[in-house]
Amino acid sequence: MDIQFSTALNNVTVRTTNNRGRTPEELADEAMDKVLYVGENVHPAIRDQAQAYREQIRALFVYYMRQAIVSDRTTLSAKLKSYGHADLVKLLEN
Repeated sequence: MDIQFSTALNNVTVRTTNNRGRTPEELADEAMDKVLYVGENVHPAIRDQAQAYREQIRALFVYYMRQAIVSDRTTLSAKLKSYGHADLVKLLEN
């Protein structure tokens, strides 16, 4: 769910999920809103090129966020196993 409102100082957007964290895709979309803005009044050729570049950067963000998740789960799995909780590692594999 997205809620958007504006104040005199800044625009604010609140994004929520139900019973889960945010996906790499959702986070990448939010990051792209901060990293690259493509104006509506630019020449169509420039806008198309900027949109293509935006999608490439978004895909890169998603890829590296997924890699970070895998790396973090590897670290968590090793810690759980070292404390004798190898059975809990199965929960991280889903």
